[in-house]
Amino acid sequence: MDMSLDEMGRPTLRGERVPNHECYRQVRQNVVELLSEARRVIDPAVPACPEWTLRGLVAHQVGVAAMAIGRLSGYLPAQSPSSAGMGIPELLETWERLGAEADRLLADSGGRSGNILVMDAFTHELDVRYAIGAELPDEHPAFAGAFEVLANGFAAAVIDHGLPALRLSTGGTQWTVGIGAPVATVTASRYDLCRSLAGRRSHQQVTALDWDRDSHRWLPAFTWGPFTPPPFPVEPMADNQNGMRG
Repeated sequence: MDMSLDEMGRPTLRGERVPNHECYRQVRQNVVELLSEARRVIDPAVPACPEWTLRGLVAHQVGVAAMAIGRLSGYLPAQSPSSAGMGIPELLETWERLGAEADRLLADSGGRSGNILVMDAFTHELDVRYAIGAELPDEHPAFAGAFEVLANGFAAAVIDHGLPALRLSTGGTQWTVGIGAPVATVTASRYDLCRSLAGRRSHQQVTALDWDRDSHRWLPAFTWGPFTPPPFPVEPMADNQNGMRG
């Protein structure tokens, strides 16, 4: 994973990107497989989304897919099927059906649409993995695009808060968010950094990452868009979750 800045100063991943329709399809396939294997578990709560159980999370994906079809087709959002009375298997089948249509529309857009859709779906796939104790994948086609959306949102928050630029570092890759030369660096595994930008890490966990100066100045920027860090840890750091590798 390598990153530069576009003409607006926003983080942009370099290198070959997997098309959004392929990423979205892979997320659905992964979630179907994960929840098929986890059917012995009785609809547990999703720690990162405490208002949902697994069933609620999949129902959310059905609704998002229906809305995406409307937006991508240029018509009013598609009617979202009522999830009342649907169990997880029926919801997954509905998501697969709607998702296939969204895939076609994403492919027809020539890669110009779907970045936020993929980020949302990928973020929730990771929510599912944490909820059932599954491992994080070593590689995932949706990671690069989802991370770019998250980094752009975080960069905008850094600027909006009037904070100095910050360098993000994972593995051998470093990039800058904010305006000007970075005055601090935070280093973390790629999944811990991703989950921090997506509001899945508490301020305590964000502070526990490898900062080369006091982190508190930048903590407000981790609240942005739909993301708010939980008041206390709701999931372990990536390297501590059943051997997960970041």
